[in-house]
Amino acid sequence: MATHKLLCNLSFFLLFFHFHFGMSEIRLNYYSETCPNAEEIIKEQVISLYNKHGNTAVSWIRTLFHDCMVKSCDASLLLESINGIQSEKVSSRNMGMRNFKYINTIKDAVESACPLTVSCADIVALSARDGAVMLGGPRIEMKTGRKDSKESHLAEIDASLPNHNDSMMYVLARFQSIGIDVEGTVALLGAHSVGRVHCVNIVDRLYPTVDPTLDPNYAEYLKGRCPHPDPDPTAVEYARNDRDTPMILDNSYYKNLMNHKGLLTVDQELVSNPITSPFVEKMAADNDYFHEQFSKALLVLSENNPLSEEEGEVRTDCRFVNKD
Repeated sequence: MATHKLLCNLSFFLLFFHFHFGMSEIRLNYYSETCPNAEEIIKEQVISLYNKHGNTAVSWIRTLFHDCMVKSCDASLLLESINGIQSEKVSSRNMGMRNFKYINTIKDAVESACPLTVSCADIVALSARDGAVMLGGPRIEMKTGRKDSKESHLAEIDASLPNHNDSMMYVLARFQSIGIDVEGTVALLGAHSVGRVHCVNIVDRLYPTVDPTLDPNYAEYLKGRCPHPDPDPTAVEYARNDRDTPMILDNSYYKNLMNHKGLLTVDQELVSNPITSPFVEKMAADNDYFHEQFSKALLVLSENNPLSEEEGEVRTDCRFVNKD
């Protein structure tokens, strides 16, 4: 009898624990009661910003990647250097990141409707989701309820973010560490279908000699865009990832790889590596398959190690930790 009572009490405790503390876990429609229009407000802002500044949609996808790959999807990337915090934005791995100010535009709109409710981390995630749609990708349902970090993870960036000239095996290992398999990694790198790359990350393939894996005509185009072996990191010296459909998230990226027109070393390694090349071929042949795998991988990325209520907070300003 005593044992039965103990088990009943334990079951009640576990149920209470799950209900009470599980509220901090991310889930679909997290804001259905506290801010029911949150996702619609964010989508409207993403569309408005895209119509004024088309490159913002590309920025949102890149921001999600650079934030979520480093420890957690917690908007730590958005923090400025102040009060002992060193911003992640100063890392060389985050060179060329832009449009952060428009994250604040979205945050202001959400705060006007629901003060102190929607996290910056969720804004980063949902903006990437809606930005992908603006670029021709599919719309996906995304969980919310992330919390914002109270610290920067600058010291962990180099070990967390794959670089453009890392080996494919290292890149695969980094993605695998957050639960993204080979197929998903190949799909996520398809985000290189849109946007542009600074010459700093390209010139190693052009000077002093041209990378033999590059198509000669494409190499000449890149030299025209990046005419010097030592480009100024602060100068506007870029090349497009995809010259044909530079603002459409599509499988042209994989077709270009198969024609030796990969912009970065890591791009071309996708097609030369026997582990990844079958997926490159499959995605090059089927845009719907690419979109399907991209969506799956984006969701896994967006759910990496979310903070609990105790670990994080909902910032009032995405640039700064809340004052006590």
